[in-house]
Amino acid sequence: MGIYLLLIFLPFLLFSGITVLLPNFFEAAGKGADEAKKPMRNVLVWFEIIEKNKAWIIVFFIPYVNVILIIWMVTEFLKNFDRSSFLDQILGIFFWFVYLPYLDKKKEFKFLGVNNRRKKSQAREWIDALIFAVVAATIIRSFIIEAYTIPTSSMEKTLLVGDFLFVSKFHYGPRTPMTPISFPFAHHTMPVVGGKSYSDAIQLPYFRIPGFQEVERNDIVVFNWPQEDFRPVDKRENYIKRCVAVPGDEIHVDKSVLYVNGEKAYEPVEMQYQYRVRTDGQPLNRKVIRDMQITDGGMVSAHEGLYLFSLTDDKVKQLEAFKNIREVKKHLATKNKVQPQRYYYPPDIEKYPWNVDYFGPLKVPAKGETVEITGDNILIYKRIIEVFEGNELLIEGDQIKINGAPADSYTFKMDYYFMMGDNRHNSEDSRFWGFVPEDHIVGKAWLVWLSLDKGESFPFNIRWNRLFMPIHGWDGKAE
Repeated sequence: MGIYLLLIFLPFLLFSGITVLLPNFFEAAGKGADEAKKPMRNVLVWFEIIEKNKAWIIVFFIPYVNVILIIWMVTEFLKNFDRSSFLDQILGIFFWFVYLPYLDKKKEFKFLGVNNRRKKSQAREWIDALIFAVVAATIIRSFIIEAYTIPTSSMEKTLLVGDFLFVSKFHYGPRTPMTPISFPFAHHTMPVVGGKSYSDAIQLPYFRIPGFQEVERNDIVVFNWPQEDFRPVDKRENYIKRCVAVPGDEIHVDKSVLYVNGEKAYEPVEMQYQYRVRTDGQPLNRKVIRDMQITDGGMVSAHEGLYLFSLTDDKVKQLEAFKNIREVKKHLATKNKVQPQRYYYPPDIEKYPWNVDYFGPLKVPAKGETVEITGDNILIYKRIIEVFEGNELLIEGDQIKINGAPADSYTFKMDYYFMMGDNRHNSEDSRFWGFVPEDHIVGKAWLVWLSLDKGESFPFNIRWNRLFMPIHGWDGKAE
């Protein structure tokens, strides 16, 4: 509750507090210097000066949106006092809390009012509107909500290829930009022309503004792919998976079934596994398969009537009822055997002969937790120690050195998470590339606002039943 109150009331109190320092502005506007010095009331008088409805004050109590409101109020305020140059607007948008008191003290302004503002050219009006739109959209995208699409089937059938999502930044708290110099609205690649959309000349440390909740077990989370070392953290490719284990949890996969802390983990209704489907030799009707919305997999051998499909429990039962189906059997990897074409985590396949169906046990690191490190388990923590937490690690035979000093234990600086796709046999996730550090967390998948079936043409490609479909309940549990 404390965080909620902070996000709601702090911008209003800050704005009112800075306004106290603007008596000369208020005096020039004919409102009297004393009006500026009255906390909270001075915000209402501000609306009078810029000649806007006082009902706008309600927006002050909408978290994060109130930041955009302040920018708008400041830019309108400056225009009324003949400070409408490009430089004035930029200083007002980014440094209003310093720039306005400076102008007030110097009395470097002249009150014009809304009707007597200096006329701008049509080009300048467009430029100002564009700047404000870019700034507002950037703030929304960085700190409130961002749109994503689902390009692959790793989360089928919970999320479908062609789903367009809104991802909430404020649930876990927005991460402040780590690579601040970048082209607006481009993630890591310039649109059309290609090439980097950012400069890594300035890299800021990781910081997260407090949010409404921590990342919870079973949340569907968007995060930066931890393996993409050639890009800054916040410019790495975005992935979406289900968080199946949080810091301190122990995970274990046996015969494809996930266990967390010794108990069978939550399984979404629409979760899929890969199944071998064998017919009596007759091929399956393609239209029937499509009508059943089986979209992942296909025929393996026409001669044997063998198919490999990713199926939910419900689809398994439906197929088993077909008269020409002889077998529907879950396709499991062999225990203690690692498929060489895949990179499992950790990489030592002799000590850890894990695969997608037989994995662990493995404990998820927690911030402040100290673990013993040995020659047997150092490969599990090597990437955390070296890459994610920035230490120099040297392994010489049985001796381990961290930052030049012999070490037999290590204390984690961050929390970590274990992610898996709901399409369990067709998802490259933490079973392949390891833990997701807290500084890689982007946001919480919140709402499907549009869904398009790429196999159909407009308007039949619109999945009407998925429009504005919540991905999570407000209690944080998966729907």
